[in-house]
Amino acid sequence: MDAKTERKEREPAPTEETRAQPRSDRQQRPPGDQNRVENEHADDKRAQDSQANDSRSYANRPGLIRRHPYIAAIAAILILLVIAAVIIWWINARQYEWTDDAFIDARTVTIGAEISGRITDVAVTDNQPVEAGAVLLRIDDSDYQASLKQAEAGVVAARADIANVQAQTVAQKAKIDAAGKQVAQAQAALEFAKSEDQRNRELLAKGTATQQQAQQAASTLRQDQAALDTANANAEAAKSQLAVLQAQGKSAEGKLQQAEAAEGQAKTTLTRTTITAPVAGHATNVTAAKGTYAQPGQVLMMFVPKDVWVKANFKETQLDLVRPSQPVDIAIDAYPEKTFQGHVDSVQAGSGTAFSLLPAENATGNFVKVVQRVPVKIVFDQPPGVYVGPGMSVVPTVKVR
Repeated sequence: MDAKTERKEREPAPTEETRAQPRSDRQQRPPGDQNRVENEHADDKRAQDSQANDSRSYANRPGLIRRHPYIAAIAAILILLVIAAVIIWWINARQYEWTDDAFIDARTVTIGAEISGRITDVAVTDNQPVEAGAVLLRIDDSDYQASLKQAEAGVVAARADIANVQAQTVAQKAKIDAAGKQVAQAQAALEFAKSEDQRNRELLAKGTATQQQAQQAASTLRQDQAALDTANANAEAAKSQLAVLQAQGKSAEGKLQQAEAAEGQAKTTLTRTTITAPVAGHATNVTAAKGTYAQPGQVLMMFVPKDVWVKANFKETQLDLVRPSQPVDIAIDAYPEKTFQGHVDSVQAGSGTAFSLLPAENATGNFVKVVQRVPVKIVFDQPPGVYVGPGMSVVPTVKVR
């Protein structure tokens, strides 16, 4: 647009009264003004013609799609691909549930001393892999060896007491048999003395026997009666002594059991001087040192078993279709290029807050509903084959459809 056109736009357009003025009035203007007005009218006409030509050229100009057909086709294809990808993603996402609130879990074992004593050997170091039954550390066992020997001696003594009582019982039974025979002998002698006394009395009455013979027979009868009473008393005493020996035998058996219990306890205590790995795993956080004095209950190290699993805290709104045995893809943050296979083992019967140290008390105060998380146990189908430990971050994806 030229300077004249701009000047024309800034100047006000002639009014109807001006246009309606007779030619004679316009001719009365000075020649310079008249020429200027005519030039302005010519400029206005040229500007209007230029605007009309521009409008006709814009109307006849082809559209964007016609000007760039290939670009428009590519854009349409890309839009269709994006829509198809979104639909496919939505259909596929409905088949899975995942969470990033998941960690490796295991039942870690606290290795502690069960007895007191000085540590003589620490066989492992931090993070060392060990097999089940491997020695972890040893405690001085000299005092416990002595206690075991003393208990074994007590067992030997108790068994000797039992053997002595048994021998005495056998001897006492023999005495009882002898006493019984003495009773039988005294009974026979008494029967003979009674017969002799009876005959001597009859003969004395007939006058064929003397008074001395009759008295002698009566005295023999009394002696034999006393001998029989003595034999009976000895037999009863022998029998009562057998009962005493039987009681002593039971007491000796009780002492033997007590001695054997002490021996067993001494053996158990001695075995506790050597601490071994309960299962295969890794020793970690070792605080025991050779020469230190261990107290019962003192924690000496931690032990992490090889048997680990995933504890995934899903939102309660995600558990509608989660069931045991469903396959799971496990991504461990420490190994981003690997995916491990597993399956759902179980779903905890209750949310995590229900088993916390301070469970929520929704019956008190103002209640604000919060979506709870429920732990789901996921186990590996095969051992991971890489080092994983409790607390490592995991992202499990469960196929629920």
